[in-house]
Amino acid sequence: MKLKTISGILLIVCYFSILPIFAATISGQVTDSKTRLPIAGATISLLQLRSSTSSDQQGHYNFKSLPSSGRYLVEVRFIGYQSMVKTVELTAEDLSVDFALTESIIETNEVVVTGTLVTAQSRRNSTSVSVVSKDELQGNATNLIDALARQVPGLTQITTGQGISKPVIRGLGYNRVVTVSDGVKQMGQQWGDEHGIEIDQNQPDRVEVLRGAASLMYGSDAIGGVINILEPNVPTSGQIKGEVLSSYSTNNGLTNSSVMLTGNENGFVWRGRGSYQNAYSYHTPAGRYINSGFNNSNFSGMLGMNKQWGYSHLNFSYMKNNIGFHEADPGDLLYNDSKSRTLDFPRQDIRHYKLALNNNFVLGGGNLKLDLGYQKNQRRELEEATPSLFFDLNTYSLDAKYYLSEKNGWQHVFGISASQEHSVNKGTEFLIPAYDQIELGAFGYAKKTWGENTFNMGLRYDYVDNKGKQLIIDDEEQFAGFKNRFGNVSGALGYTHIFSEDLNFKANAGSAFRAPNPAELGSNGVHEGTFRYEIGNEDLKPERSYQADATLEFGHSIVTGSIGIYENYIHNFIYASTTKGDTKTVVGEDGDPQTYDVYRYGQVNANLYGVEGSLNFHLMNWIHLDNTFSYTHAQNNSFDRPLASIPAGVLHNTLRLEPKVTGLHAFYLSVGLDNYFKQNRFDDTFETGTDSYTLLNAGIGTTLRLGPQHLKVFATASNLTNKRYYDALSRLRPGRLSQEDPNFGVYNMGRNITFGVYLPLSIK
Repeated sequence: MKLKTISGILLIVCYFSILPIFAATISGQVTDSKTRLPIAGATISLLQLRSSTSSDQQGHYNFKSLPSSGRYLVEVRFIGYQSMVKTVELTAEDLSVDFALTESIIETNEVVVTGTLVTAQSRRNSTSVSVVSKDELQGNATNLIDALARQVPGLTQITTGQGISKPVIRGLGYNRVVTVSDGVKQMGQQWGDEHGIEIDQNQPDRVEVLRGAASLMYGSDAIGGVINILEPNVPTSGQIKGEVLSSYSTNNGLTNSSVMLTGNENGFVWRGRGSYQNAYSYHTPAGRYINSGFNNSNFSGMLGMNKQWGYSHLNFSYMKNNIGFHEADPGDLLYNDSKSRTLDFPRQDIRHYKLALNNNFVLGGGNLKLDLGYQKNQRRELEEATPSLFFDLNTYSLDAKYYLSEKNGWQHVFGISASQEHSVNKGTEFLIPAYDQIELGAFGYAKKTWGENTFNMGLRYDYVDNKGKQLIIDDEEQFAGFKNRFGNVSGALGYTHIFSEDLNFKANAGSAFRAPNPAELGSNGVHEGTFRYEIGNEDLKPERSYQADATLEFGHSIVTGSIGIYENYIHNFIYASTTKGDTKTVVGEDGDPQTYDVYRYGQVNANLYGVEGSLNFHLMNWIHLDNTFSYTHAQNNSFDRPLASIPAGVLHNTLRLEPKVTGLHAFYLSVGLDNYFKQNRFDDTFETGTDSYTLLNAGIGTTLRLGPQHLKVFATASNLTNKRYYDALSRLRPGRLSQEDPNFGVYNMGRNITFGVYLPLSIK
């Protein structure tokens, strides 16, 4: 599974590339259904084959060198028209598929990849999935998770200042949410409060967020949901495309720039991207929070082949992220006026290297999707130039799925997955033991469609082997070491029914499983980034989740929306908590003693349930009023009190105007209110509640025509009234930053205005 395996796969790919397999082509025309005039610039995508193209001035498009067999979904999108999806059956003969798009004030019927193992239209997808486009990700967010949390109902974030965000889906975070990029699970230090996601926020072409257990597809850690990051599809043969993005934010001086180029020459495909971000300390209504700046650099690329036998893409990336922290005790200064971009100590230095080989081979009547990955995550926490904590994690992974051809409405998928993690400590201080972890999984999945009904079911087995290593320092045992093995069978059922073009219903039920991670099992030390002493528990048992949800989606041209409910009972839920007075004094390297709150890992039975909904009014083709609501109720059943670290209920209201302005294309103006409710359900043994608050936001933008190129310019503003508030999931809020003084905390970011430009390129 290491370099020899990757080399072997590359040899197989080269062998397949010269086989005399007949290739299929798809061509056609995109037109307006009413005027019959051609539509130029529409995007036509074959998501399963990672390929896309655009219609020319006559509305024509063409795909070449496609597999000679198989069923695929072709999706067509164009601004101002309802997206359209058709299923095509490829053969050795050329296919002609035309699309007549209908003008619409809303866009619906998108193709979803994450929500089901078989790519499907969203209405026939039983899981709750939100799709966020690249345009929707652009704004005044400081990282990818921050951008998604502003768009997706049920998705929130645990934050540490402006530079660190961890996703939370329906109240579940950390190792319970899986992030997938380049076809493989992102493997860093997901267990930590202040450990973010090492992914360039400019990278995605679109992001799909699955809400609810997805362990069937992605293994043990997907008990809460999945964030699937999809990079731009490769262009059709003979094309070279790209993009340039740049923005500046007033609150923290954040500069964000990214350049990407991608091309296809007779099936040889490539892509390269470089991004850089830099921000100084962010400003709150009380002042500029000391040493809260960050900077990161990201370089990524792809080389591969798209041939009639499928595709094979070798992705590689490197990300370096530096984040400042401020160690403050009650009474210490929190704010100043410094705009220095030089980070002081303490700070984090994070490096993430990734190599992923993504393949999709046409074999017999089906296709084999094979993803191999290698990742190195190095996380240094520095009190001085020498790292105090230094985690070095190496992960090898394999994921294989075989999709059988559809027959009589049945679709079947079988798969296996495996990963090996090897983590060592290279710092002068120690928090978690060095460890080795092996995960194995196998599953089967079936989907049946008849009439307006779709039913799916699946079964999975997982095995996890954890080995923590003993560590003795100066004749004193720091880590005792541990050996744990866990196995589990989980299952899932799903059903959808389309009542009409304007109404459909979807429901899911199933079980999920999560093995305790090495940090929960073996921690024993000071966690510098969280300013606390953590103690693990080697006797922890796996979490077992039993969840169900149901959603009703409705709407016509004027009113659209959805209402969904869910419940998730988790047996042996794992979390760290502290009690007042439980402290530990540690003598630092400078000889000075420091006292920390002690957080111990334990288990309870927990029940989480809630509601998510949207109600959108499209009063005219240029006036849109969008409203979303989400609320999670979480109870610690074992101690009969609320579960800790649960987001507050939130209601988002946005009025968007899209009038036609002479000389401008896709002009818009928006104003929004984010209404966060009071969080009065909290674990008062070690946290405090938060008051309700409302944030005023706004945005404006348009697209300018520069000859054949289009240039998008935009400005977005958040918290225009410069409101003082604490978010319920901020780790810097009162009660989380210090147990000694429950009023000691750091406000969230104040007023922020972002100006940006986005230039898509068609070079050839």
